[in-house]
Amino acid sequence: QVQLVESGGGLVQAGGSLRLSCAASGSTFNINTMGWYRQAPGKQRDMVAEITRGGFINYADSVKGRFTISRDNAKNTVYLQMNSLKPEDTAVYYCNVLSLPSRIYWGQGTQVTVSS
Repeated sequence: QVQLVESGGGLVQAGGSLRLSCAASGSTFNINTMGWYRQAPGKQRDMVAEITRGGFINYADSVKGRFTISRDNAKNTVYLQMNSLKPEDTAVYYCNVLSLPSRIYWGQGTQVTVSS
């Protein structure tokens, strides 16, 4: 089992920045991909950014150039630096971890609210 603890959400004005963190604990030795998804009210949960253990990164088109994902493998922690935030970035952000071969874990979610 893997446990995920997220932090860093909050309320920010448009154009501002926030940094999300997600620390994994438990059976972390098989963790490969770590990432972030988000879900706005009434919408589906979508991938925001993900990073493999080897450092391959994938971003949603809507956040490219504004968000940066990184991870510290020694700490089993993934970060999401969010700059130039827009009201449409408002959502609950969920940490997501893939533990090989195919087990997926989710964090509890952290609210990000961007005011205009």
